[in-house]
Amino acid sequence: MPISDDPSQLEAKDLPELLQHDTCVKVAGCDVDGILRGKLVAKSKFLSIASSGFGFCSVVFGWDMHDQTYFKELKISNKENGYRDIIAVPDLASFRRIPWETRVGAGGEELGTPFFLLSFRDPDTGESLSACPRSLLGRTVDKLHEQGIGAMAGAEYEFYQFRAPNNTSGPTSERNSSATAVFLQNNPVDTLPSLTEGMFGYSLTRPTHNQEYYYGIFDACEKFRCGIEGWHTESGPGVFEAGCIVQVSLVFGRDHRVHIANADPNGVYRLTVKSIASKFGITPCFMAKPRAGLPGNSGHMHVSLVDQKTGKNLFYRETEDKNPPYPDLRYLSDIGRHFLAGLLEGLPDIMPIVAPTVNSYKRLVENFWAPVTVSWGFEHRAASIRLIAPPTASAKATRFEVRVAGADANPYLVLGAILALGWRGVEKKLEISVPPLGKGEDVGGASDKGVRLAKSLKEATVRFMAKDSVAREAFGDEFVEHFGGTREHEIRAWDEAVTDWEVKRYIETV
Repeated sequence: MPISDDPSQLEAKDLPELLQHDTCVKVAGCDVDGILRGKLVAKSKFLSIASSGFGFCSVVFGWDMHDQTYFKELKISNKENGYRDIIAVPDLASFRRIPWETRVGAGGEELGTPFFLLSFRDPDTGESLSACPRSLLGRTVDKLHEQGIGAMAGAEYEFYQFRAPNNTSGPTSERNSSATAVFLQNNPVDTLPSLTEGMFGYSLTRPTHNQEYYYGIFDACEKFRCGIEGWHTESGPGVFEAGCIVQVSLVFGRDHRVHIANADPNGVYRLTVKSIASKFGITPCFMAKPRAGLPGNSGHMHVSLVDQKTGKNLFYRETEDKNPPYPDLRYLSDIGRHFLAGLLEGLPDIMPIVAPTVNSYKRLVENFWAPVTVSWGFEHRAASIRLIAPPTASAKATRFEVRVAGADANPYLVLGAILALGWRGVEKKLEISVPPLGKGEDVGGASDKGVRLAKSLKEATVRFMAKDSVAREAFGDEFVEHFGGTREHEIRAWDEAVTDWEVKRYIETV
């Protein structure tokens, strides 16, 4: 088998052969907002740092998504330390070629640009950087690995799509997201045209309206090792959904890098969609709630635990429990019940991870088929946590679908948080604290016994950073202080903003 077909076996000594016809390599690491920040480097440079790593400006952990430094100096990158370098280490198991960026190689053949993901280390200690999203997931997975436990995961992402304004005389490919951003500086948001109009979920005809683009994303994801299991229109103007990024094992094998690289399809999916869309004059939007009065964009995460040696699903109860605490649990194992209890107890304390922006909380409102309480239920799509198990699912497919996260959330942090909270429940043998949400019950209604989740990023961040927060126990104080500080920055930016709604409402009457 060629090395490029199985990057999990890739070692530094293999790189000269792997890259023999290339002249450059693209590398990228993930910031706290889930944005890949990277650069193109000469092949000679990459070969010299592939094992030891290289200096990468720490400012990627010192500024927000618009490159504005945080108003509060945070520990990793600040004026006092000169925004010094941190150590970026390429994960060789993450190797893939970028299919939409092809170049003629030294041998005359057309090649996709080689691409590697980075993990960041503290330059003083050499340890994984507390705020590095890939590293946080790695630290969480290592805990499971020590117990011989593996994890399976898959995500669903919904996103709106808009046609980039034709404000340039250049080709369609120049009408990209940058053109959209410039347009919105001087025009109302509602004037941005949707890719398609009206509501038509699971349509077989709508994709043919933009067929080359629709299949282009599917094919690019397959080539870029973030393949899609299901791909369809969702209910909303110009909305698509990637139904479950291919499920991957996070832990099989002793090599730390391999099980984290297996989680990367979620991390590179948005990059793929945005890159392909830009060539068609389309702007994809992963905001949680881009349009008032319409459904939001979810980022549901499916998770299960498995035995590393046998591959057996550890959430499945082989013999039906005839006397369970709740009928919904009759095929859920004891480990699964404790895992669920851990999720329920910790969810209110980690809301800034699954709902990281001011806009996230516009999606999490009553009557929009979005979860708003600490709730769960067997095959219940209105609950925060949907239990999927026999008899409606096969034993091997037994899992939890955490439905609170939006498409705007950082997938590494979301997955790391779910695994950390669930495993904490297993370790502490926590018991389920609320009854399941009954079919037909209103989420957040009088019969819903679950605590109401935070209604704003400000409320969520206060709880996340509290001294007794479960987040501190699960992720450590350094991560909580850093990530919480970045959310405080986001809140301040919102508090200082004057919106169109305010001006329209008050300009004449006040």
